[in-house]
Amino acid sequence: MTKEVKKETASKEPKLLKSAEAKKLGGSKTKGLKAAETKKLPVSRSRAKKIKHSYPVQDPENSLLLKLKDGDVVIEMYPSAAPNHVARIKELVRAGFYNGLKFHRVIDGFMAQTGCPYGTGTGGSGKKLKAEFNTKPHKRGTVSMARAMDVDSADSQFFICFNDCDWLNGQYTVWGEVTSGMEHVDAIKRGDGMNGSVNDPDEIISMVVIADI
Repeated sequence: MTKEVKKETASKEPKLLKSAEAKKLGGSKTKGLKAAETKKLPVSRSRAKKIKHSYPVQDPENSLLLKLKDGDVVIEMYPSAAPNHVARIKELVRAGFYNGLKFHRVIDGFMAQTGCPYGTGTGGSGKKLKAEFNTKPHKRGTVSMARAMDVDSADSQFFICFNDCDWLNGQYTVWGEVTSGMEHVDAIKRGDGMNGSVNDPDEIISMVVIADI
């Protein structure tokens, strides 16, 4: 059953997610992660430094460069608010896990969700994370973890908010914020299927830790 976040109802009451467990890929040692074996053209040290400095962030080790079809998106993470989630996201990013994954659920005015290796919202990396709910609000540009009904069921799926979503506050682990390129997130193809499912969805071209560029 799909890991989801729910859109605000008329009464603005928070809704829990569907209860069934998500399918796993492999075991707790993250079997099935995509190998980070993408060939790269050689880049000189000075060129690499220039590229890195083109993305001004407070902490390159805790910032991500998300490449979408329409342009680059910078996500600055919150290691103090969600240390275990940030550590796990970086581990998956460095393994190449997110490269090529689809934005399988996208609801206009709400959020874009990705991170399922099946492209259906039913899978993950095989390692669940204990919730790290914090005081960071769900606002435009917030990056937060999707989960099932169990609060400790977040894995690899996450969503980016298009607008403020206050009814989600305190129910999902916020681990980052888009600080550059939100217009490219806005351009992600919307879903017109049941519950925001997308036909021929957009994909993550690549995700890297900016310190690794």
